[in-house]
Amino acid sequence: MVIRNTAALAVVSLCATPVWAGEVATYHFASETLGRDYVYSIYLPDGYHDSQMQYPHLYLLHGNGGNERTWVTDGNAASILDQEIGAGTIPPAVVLMPSSPSWWVDGYNEPAETAFFDDLIPHVEATWRVIPERAGRAVAGLSAGGFGTVNFALEHPEMFAAAAALSPASYVPVPPSHSSGNRSASFVGPDGAFDPDKWAELNYTAYIDDYLAQDVVVPMYINSGDHDTFDIAYHGAVLYQKLREHQPRQVEFRVVDGDHEWKVWQETLPEALDFVFSHTALPRGAMPAPVPD
Repeated sequence: MVIRNTAALAVVSLCATPVWAGEVATYHFASETLGRDYVYSIYLPDGYHDSQMQYPHLYLLHGNGGNERTWVTDGNAASILDQEIGAGTIPPAVVLMPSSPSWWVDGYNEPAETAFFDDLIPHVEATWRVIPERAGRAVAGLSAGGFGTVNFALEHPEMFAAAAALSPASYVPVPPSHSSGNRSASFVGPDGAFDPDKWAELNYTAYIDDYLAQDVVVPMYINSGDHDTFDIAYHGAVLYQKLREHQPRQVEFRVVDGDHEWKVWQETLPEALDFVFSHTALPRGAMPAPVPD
C-alpha cells in the first residue's frame, strides 16, 4: 500500500471543523443512454459549501437489489466517512452512491456500464467540485458492486487511481446456484435462462489479459468473509493471485470473520477507504476556515 504523506494529511485534519458531519442528499438527472433518470446519492464532506476546493471522489457501488441509499441506511457509510475524515485517516472527499438494477454491466436489460461512464461521470464532474481526472477518482463496491468495481478497474484502468472490492461476486466460471447472478436480468437471455456466455463476456476474465499487458496499474483492495456462502474467499484469492503476480505491492487481500453480510462490509469499509484514498490526490484549493470552539 502506498503510504499517504502524513504531514499533508495532518494539515487537512487541522483545517477540519472540530466535529465532522458530512451531508448526504439524493439527486437525479436525465440519462440519454438509459432513456430514464439516473439516481444517485452524494456524500459531501463538512466544509464543502464554504470552500472553493476540488475533492478526491469515490464511486461506491451497491450490491444486487440495493439502491442509492443502501450504503447509507445499511452500511452506515456516512458515519464511517465522518469518523475517518474527522480522525485524519482519509482526506475530505466526495462519495457518489449511484443506483443500478443491472450489476453495473451492459447486459441483456440495459447498458448500465455505458451509462456510468458516458452519463454519470461527466454529470458528476460538471456538477460537483471533484478532481476531474484519474488521480482524483476511485471506485469501490460490495458483492455485485464489487463485481462492477473489478470490471471497471480492469477494463478502464486509465479512469481510476484505486479500487476496493468488498466480497466481489466475480465468480469463475459462473455464479454458484444460489447466487442472484443467475436470476439477474443482465444475464438472463431472451429464452428466460441464465446465459453463461454472457456472464463470461461481462466478467473480469474478459478484461484481465489486456489489463496485464498494459502499463497502467490500479491498486486494488479485495476482501471476503471466511464463511461467505458464495465461496468468495476462494474467488477473491484467485483474483488476488492474478494481480499479485503483476502488481505485488499494489494489491491487498483480506479474509475476515463473517458471511456475505453487512457486518463484514461495515467493519472493513474503513480499511477500504484508507486504501483507496492513500492512492488519490489530496483536496486542491483553499480550505474552509476552522470554526472556533
